[in-house]
Amino acid sequence: MASTKPSETLAATPEDNHSDGSKLKTFLTILRKFIGVADLAAVRFSLPSQLLEPTPNLEYWNYLDSPNAFIAIGTADEPVDRMLEVLRFWFTKDLKYAKGKPCKPYNSCLGEFFRCNWETEDDAPKINTKALTAGSNPGSSASSVKSGKLTVPALGAGNSQSGSTVSIPQMSANPQKPIRISYLTEQTSHHPPVSAFYVSCPEKGLYARGYDQITAKFTGTSIKVMPGEHNLGIFITLEKRNNETYQLTHPAAHLGGILRGALSVSVGDVAYITCPQTKLKAILQYFDEGWLTRSTNKVEGIIFRYDPENDDKTKIKDVPESDILVRLLGPWKEKIMFTMGPNPVNSHPPEKQTTIIDIAPLSVAPKVLPPVEQQLEHESLRLWGGVTEAIYAKQFSKATTVKQELEEAQREKARERERKNETWTPVFFEPVLEKGKPQLSEKGKQVLERSQRGEWSMEGIVP
Repeated sequence: MASTKPSETLAATPEDNHSDGSKLKTFLTILRKFIGVADLAAVRFSLPSQLLEPTPNLEYWNYLDSPNAFIAIGTADEPVDRMLEVLRFWFTKDLKYAKGKPCKPYNSCLGEFFRCNWETEDDAPKINTKALTAGSNPGSSASSVKSGKLTVPALGAGNSQSGSTVSIPQMSANPQKPIRISYLTEQTSHHPPVSAFYVSCPEKGLYARGYDQITAKFTGTSIKVMPGEHNLGIFITLEKRNNETYQLTHPAAHLGGILRGALSVSVGDVAYITCPQTKLKAILQYFDEGWLTRSTNKVEGIIFRYDPENDDKTKIKDVPESDILVRLLGPWKEKIMFTMGPNPVNSHPPEKQTTIIDIAPLSVAPKVLPPVEQQLEHESLRLWGGVTEAIYAKQFSKATTVKQELEEAQREKARERERKNETWTPVFFEPVLEKGKPQLSEKGKQVLERSQRGEWSMEGIVP
């Protein structure tokens, strides 16, 4: 990994010109200074406030854009159906990129943390591929209306040409029977920048955890973003299925469109989802945009039987057709279909193709946040509150000043620890970076237990 140095704040443009075009021009001018740098994330350069999204990094980086897709994992009795439930969640986790524009949130400070809840209806259609292969609907009968040949769900997802859909509906703003998901994340390292996260849904016997860390390199036309060495993906555990665990690895992505003045995210890499207990694996091959063509955002995937003790299949073409159980195909920013068996998706008639996700009707779900008066001073929303207020008021010089003061305070704390020969340790997670799976500390467990009860007080947990 590249060597690190203190954050550098680069010159801003005049405050009277903050159109998207001028922001991109300034952004490109700054990035050109870092051509050839091995890892932009390690350099931790500090952008002028007018180029930042007024959002803390720890709030921005989460994977619960569609919580109803997450809580549906583990519902099905068949292992193949559960893998499809995991894939359905996977295709919703980046809804913010599929439906919005990329942005640069604030850099996280060491010890900064963020917590929130989501409350969602348990309304994802059931996945039943045995019914599908028998010629009936794979989705929930409660969410569907009968037709002549197939049961076509009335979710507003899919179209008349597809046989059926198990795509999730948009999350209800006022769920009638809400299921609560609690989330906690903490910046556990500054060099390199690493944060640990934990997602808890006790009612469904479901939790997820992992480390967020990226490396980034500017190529001259785009920024390539890759998982860092501690980022081994998202680990999802199903307690009600004998602790069946899925590992979901992140593919590399490109932030492009810088020269065109329209930022966009494209993916041209491979992602893997593995479950040693069921001996099922998914390979997802993403296709990036070409030099002269716009990205199709296409993803092609398979679910197949694998040997966890000899996991040597990394490309779709290397997997024997006899081991392939499901194929998937489609643009990940729009709609993805799946079919049963080894034959290509497009070789099946439309009525045999099932929509696993339709992004069109979906939007990012809102969070339930702690009241301001119950947030601690190093909690993300309160810590960066002054910067956020100034950006929204378009007082960019003030925002930059407040931001620099925060960053300098963090550097002074680091110098003080060095003088005292003290080692900083996380509060809510154990300090050991254990194979991509962070462990909650006792205080972290208490925070999530209170969040599950809708209690936000930190009294008795943190002084």
